[in-house]
Amino acid sequence: MRIIYFGTPEFAVPALQQLASNPAFDVTLVVTQGATGPSPVERAANLLDLPTYKPDSLREGAAREPLVAAQADVFVVAAFGLILGRRTLAIPAVGSVNLHPSLLPRYRGASPIMAAIQNGDGVTGVSLMAMDTGIDSGPIISVESVVVDSNDTTDSLSRRLAQVGAAQAVRDIPLWVRGKLVAVSQTDSGVSLTRTLTKADGWIDWRLPAEAIERHVRAMWPWPRAWTTVDNAPIQIHGARVVAGDLTRSPGQVSVDRQRMVVACGQGGLELLTVEPAGRRAMSASAYLNGRRTPLSVMGQSGEPPPRPPLIVPA
Repeated sequence: MRIIYFGTPEFAVPALQQLASNPAFDVTLVVTQGATGPSPVERAANLLDLPTYKPDSLREGAAREPLVAAQADVFVVAAFGLILGRRTLAIPAVGSVNLHPSLLPRYRGASPIMAAIQNGDGVTGVSLMAMDTGIDSGPIISVESVVVDSNDTTDSLSRRLAQVGAAQAVRDIPLWVRGKLVAVSQTDSGVSLTRTLTKADGWIDWRLPAEAIERHVRAMWPWPRAWTTVDNAPIQIHGARVVAGDLTRSPGQVSVDRQRMVVACGQGGLELLTVEPAGRRAMSASAYLNGRRTPLSVMGQSGEPPPRPPLIVPA
């Protein structure tokens, strides 16, 4: 089966590796993004000695010529970064499939893994779908569920989902091509859409409950990272845990006890474990407190970004 593979970030690497190593597939071309340097998928393709193509857009006919020349049976897409239009989807002989890391129709769009952690979902998964011109709206070929651990970050959960999706692609794409798996249209209920993250999305709103902020810290790792401000300077929060019991302080106020740093939240408190002040390395909260010249009393008094659109919206 002749494959053109479309992908860009680390999430897309395991599927490329497994497809390229399986004799049932012939990966003839790898299409990726990355204007500032080689993407993780491009680096993986180079190690596999596979040709790569980095178009800025696929809207023009000339940009699609390498795809036509490869004479692919199937396009396989995983976190590519560009929407494939009608003319592009018409190129492969059989069709195009997409590996999407959510249980569709929940969390379509750019940030589904972050959304699952931010919302406190106990289960997420990978959906293999036949592509249409919408945003992750095509009919579902197969779904694999994955448990979200209580300490998962977007990084750790992404790595597990990537491995699950890679095995799913190798197993189920041939079954779909042969008609042994039939794609089923997505339901109209429970549809939600996620947008691309920005640096501002890492901002911590201390008025939220401690449990929500703890999930936020994990959801924002490894990018854009959860952050707040101290003395008008940004500080990243890499790790935190919820403190049992209620605190009487106002949100953002800090209490220090035996080198433990606890920040009052809208409900409960959050103990900060690992922080990274601006211009310095990551360090334990106790090391940060030891290095301060003045007492620490409050976080987040300044630096709040302008209002942003919600990260997750009903579609």
